[in-house]
Amino acid sequence: MSAITAHISTYHREKFPEKKVKIVNEVKNKLKEKDVIVVIDLKKTPANLVHKFRKKYRKKWSDMEVIKNNLVRKAFEQSNIEMPEEMDKALVDANMFIFTNDNPFEVALQISKFSMPAPAKPGDVAQTEIVVPAGDTGLTPGPILSTFGKLRIKTMVKGGTIHIVKDTVVAKPGDVISPELASLLQKLGITPMELRMKVKGAYVKSLNKWIPADELVLDLEKYKQEIAEAYQNALALGVSIAYPVPEVLELSLAKAFQDALKVAIEAGWLSKETAPYLIAKAQAQAMALAAALGDTAKELGIEVSAAPAAAPSAGAEEKKEEEEEEEEEKKEVSEEDLSAGLGALFG
Repeated sequence: MSAITAHISTYHREKFPEKKVKIVNEVKNKLKEKDVIVVIDLKKTPANLVHKFRKKYRKKWSDMEVIKNNLVRKAFEQSNIEMPEEMDKALVDANMFIFTNDNPFEVALQISKFSMPAPAKPGDVAQTEIVVPAGDTGLTPGPILSTFGKLRIKTMVKGGTIHIVKDTVVAKPGDVISPELASLLQKLGITPMELRMKVKGAYVKSLNKWIPADELVLDLEKYKQEIAEAYQNALALGVSIAYPVPEVLELSLAKAFQDALKVAIEAGWLSKETAPYLIAKAQAQAMALAAALGDTAKELGIEVSAAPAAAPSAGAEEKKEEEEEEEEEKKEVSEEDLSAGLGALFG
């Protein structure tokens, strides 16, 4: 008799109520129609935030429901779909499920953009810089003045109310909000915190894969920087090998011109392009040689300019090489250089 009773008891425990059977069937149908299930964590999520989120996105994602985790597992089982182990571990506490055919990364991005302002509570960590603006607070003078003083907010009493003298930064990102600051911000109507929905991950049926939140929510700014850096590196490589595309060739031709100009200047090849550089270089060398003569130069009536005219820039490397050459010439000048220099000065 006891065995029969146990069997009946087990039967009743395993038999789902009609309401739960209906939910399981609905999830099974959604599993057939939709390829993506995005799971949102509702633990410690304020009800008003969930309500506003659903109100905003109910047209975009009509299949968005709060469902018991075991009912979702049952729907997977009855649909002969093996739930990934990572997803099974993630289905704890209260969750909201979005069934969609949209790209899961796009869905996660949309969710990450949704936020709602909220007052700061003692112990909260400032997400951004918190500024108390200058102006009339509407608060009457009293003990609260000591709070302003403690937080180093300059005030003055005018017209029977407290006025803040100037905009004041009361917290920087990462600072812990004190009880005094939290209370004052609420009195001033400042809501510096942002509440956001927390995505646990997404299941992609066509891949039978669970994508966790840290891989699903993309840092767009970081990716923009990486793409820009990759572009610059690719462009630099293209220029170095003169890859034949318009964007690269324009830079390659400019680089080739600069390289050719440097070689021509080094070789002393005279042309309308190199003439300004060669003249400036010769002048600098002549002045350096004259400076090396010391008093003899003065006896010969040669005035050494304190700051000889600089040669037009033919590239940073060329300028650096010229400066190094001038320094060497000042340090050590041979008789041959002296003769050549005097010849350049007197003709």
